[in-house]
Amino acid sequence: MFVSPTIPISLLRFCCIKRFFVDSLKMCLQVNELRENFTSGKTRSYAWRVSQLNALSNLIDDHEQEIVHALHSDLSKPPLETVAYEIALLKNSCEVSLKELKRWMIPEKVKTSIATFPSSAEIVSEPLGVVLVISAWNYPFLLSLDPVIGAIAAGNAVVLKPSEIAPASSSLLAKLLGEYMDNSSIRVVEGAVDETSALLQQKWDKIFYTGSSCLS
Repeated sequence: MFVSPTIPISLLRFCCIKRFFVDSLKMCLQVNELRENFTSGKTRSYAWRVSQLNALSNLIDDHEQEIVHALHSDLSKPPLETVAYEIALLKNSCEVSLKELKRWMIPEKVKTSIATFPSSAEIVSEPLGVVLVISAWNYPFLLSLDPVIGAIAAGNAVVLKPSEIAPASSSLLAKLLGEYMDNSSIRVVEGAVDETSALLQQKWDKIFYTGSSCLS
């Protein structure tokens, strides 16, 4: 890398640190907004979960050709492979989640000890909170949206970080999720190492990462 002799190395380091601080501050504000929405109880309702799953299903249906083109641009992936191994699987995930969601939300009754008679007990599935999904490059739509579907079905707020190695897919995901989804609870953050590092400085209730064991 060429460094101008008129710019001290220490100043360059300060600029990098300042940029990282600004990125971290922006991420912190975004995550805090998502947490406030989650704390309000908005994402817990059956109606919200269904509306977002339907929106995601519509997104896939309405923009199938754009998804095919993005994957061809990034990976030279044939249309048939994209439809069979990304789009069809995502549609199926949405359909299964919509079909089973009401059953998943029903508390599960469990037996109690004779010592606590006549009490009753049940297991109630609770959303974790604000979750981060870090996706991989090789199946950029499937490995981005499938975890998001699960997070929404469970009633969480979500931040998706697509892979920068598949830029056309990342850009399309950011555009479409911004248009179709509830941005007060579901957001996309694009970028590379700096943005990912800033995201990882935040407090998350769960991180879903797909990639190498070394990075994880």
